[in-house]
Amino acid sequence: MDKRYNFGDYLYEKDYWVVFLAPNQGNLGTCVVALKRREEFLRNVKEEEWSEFRLIVVELENAVKKAFGATLFNWGFLMNQFYRDNILPPWLHCHFIPRYDHKVELNGEIFEDPYFGYMRPRGPFKISERTREIIKEKILENIKLL
Repeated sequence: MDKRYNFGDYLYEKDYWVVFLAPNQGNLGTCVVALKRREEFLRNVKEEEWSEFRLIVVELENAVKKAFGATLFNWGFLMNQFYRDNILPPWLHCHFIPRYDHKVELNGEIFEDPYFGYMRPRGPFKISERTREIIKEKILENIKLL
């Protein structure tokens, strides 16, 4: 995978996909799932890639529900920034956005979802490096990768 693409902190990978903890944790546990091979269009995802993606959906949803008590999950192949900024060629990836109908406290930091029930982007949400590490550890523990 091309290192110029900053999808976040590496979490784990499978044969066809890589999972990253997203840079913005405005919604606790937000991840990016990127296809390993260079692809621009969702329509070109192969059967074996779809099958593996489904496994990642199950892993992430179960792990984040168990770790943080997420209420529901939004998934989206958006790709907007590639076309808007026109800096790098588009690279197929999916945003995994846990949603919460309640506050969550983690490592002394409070995570709220003020737009629960709506699809509104959140601005950058600063958290400590230690909290980022705890989020990664909890997700991986609940996928049984630690």
